[in-house]
Amino acid sequence: MFKQYLQVTKPGIIFGNLISVIGGFLLASKGSIDYALFLTALVGVSLVVASGCVFNNVIDRDIDIKMERTRNRVLVKGLISAKVSLVYATVLGIAGFALLYFGANPLAMWLAVMGFVMYVGVYSLYMKRNSVYGTLIGSLSGAAPPVIGYCAVSNELDAGALILLAIFSLWQMPHSYAIAIFRFKDYQAANIPVLPVVKGISVAKNHITLYILAFMIATLMLTLGGYAGYKYLVVATAVSVWWLGMALSGYKTANDRVWARKLFVFSIIAITALSVMMSVDSMAPASKDLLTYVW
Repeated sequence: MFKQYLQVTKPGIIFGNLISVIGGFLLASKGSIDYALFLTALVGVSLVVASGCVFNNVIDRDIDIKMERTRNRVLVKGLISAKVSLVYATVLGIAGFALLYFGANPLAMWLAVMGFVMYVGVYSLYMKRNSVYGTLIGSLSGAAPPVIGYCAVSNELDAGALILLAIFSLWQMPHSYAIAIFRFKDYQAANIPVLPVVKGISVAKNHITLYILAFMIATLMLTLGGYAGYKYLVVATAVSVWWLGMALSGYKTANDRVWARKLFVFSIIAITALSVMMSVDSMAPASKDLLTYVW
């Protein structure tokens, strides 16, 4: 039974978000780590993400049954009832918000609330089923965890927090479109209006390329703004250029599905590498940072 309650929270998604929370937290910590706050931020965000995933499982159970990837989920099989799941999700959410509010700061909690409302209320309940722009809304909620980690330390929504929001939301777009291409039949069967299904794979490839270019620019801003050092810059540039090269190879691929899966796998490697590098190569913004010279 415990296993089913764990599965319904989507542990893989929680783990992926934790890597980005750690990146944001350590970037803002600049080498001076408050371990109690660190643990609070990790557990608080984990509980909120788990809550959102359980709510999402309840909302999506009618379309999950139509998709090969999701038809064996706990709620689809009726192993846990929707009513019990809603109570479980509510308890997880309240615990997560309370932990962030009292253990970190109110700003961290409100950012978590905004991310949660966008994911559960706006994306899961409406946009995912009704709009090709659902991915965009989902990307904003998906970018909340690193910003929460950062603001748990800084207690202010500064340029560093906004750059993180840009990096992680721009990253989500090619990542999500790649999933939609290699899971094309699933999305078609469930009638979910993702870009590759609605506008075609060739249009989606153009969007993937443009979003990766925008992502490249956003990643550079952490160093230009004086928040991360040159080791981070080297790795960010390398993964971005490699990812862009992979995206461009999609224009001449014979198998879109295989190409999209490779692009998806590399997107996870890319964002993990960035999260690690911003953790180990964070800097206190100097009064005369690079931006002052640029402008």
